[in-house]
Amino acid sequence: MPGRQELPSTLQRSPEKAQRTWIEAHDSAVETYGEGRRAHQTAYSALKHQFEKVGDHWEPKESKGPSDKQARRGAGQPSASTAGGVDANASKHHLYERAQELDIPGRSSMNKKELVDALQKASGRQTARAREGRKNRS
Repeated sequence: MPGRQELPSTLQRSPEKAQRTWIEAHDSAVETYGEGRRAHQTAYSALKHQFEKVGDHWEPKESKGPSDKQARRGAGQPSASTAGGVDANASKHHLYERAQELDIPGRSSMNKKELVDALQKASGRQTARAREGRKNRS
């Protein structure tokens, strides 16, 4: 199935470039590996090199590169931990600024790993709320 039809809701709320990146990587992966999980992993890996998940959408990263251990390894490799789209390789300062944007309590006393975990949870909550809101409008 073409990537445009399978575009995740978080990407539907994201910039066009993020959508194109995911769609092109997905469609290429489908040609190579076939439809399914591996195509989606490949698309997210490509996306995470240029974008990071902030709340319920994706935003351009300050610098390109893999965002977590899994994105660095690539699809089809043995699983590694993923940060759910949070740029775990970003500086602590950058992560703190993202935590400010999402109004995460206790952020000033968190270490880098705690900031990544808190951002991942906050983004997951915002995504769930956004999806619930779409269901209620339907």
